[in-house]
Amino acid sequence: MKRLRISSLSIWVLSGLFLAVFSGCATVEPYQKGNLADYTMRSDRDELASVMTSHIQFSREASTGGEGVGGGGCGCN
Repeated sequence: MKRLRISSLSIWVLSGLFLAVFSGCATVEPYQKGNLADYTMRSDRDELASVMTSHIQFSREASTGGEGVGGGGCGCN
């Protein structure tokens, strides 16, 4: 049988990947969830930024709508 030879670089890469994947998870306690539901954490709290984001999306995709109850700009609804 041939032995599989693993270089030290691949060991470092695999251990770094392992640490990056498994150290990025955080547990949120129930008493901390109030901080995450704060008004400042909302993405739509600034109306001008929401309008500008919709304008940028319309300019790039050449369609409008699709973010509310109605459908997209393709006319398929």
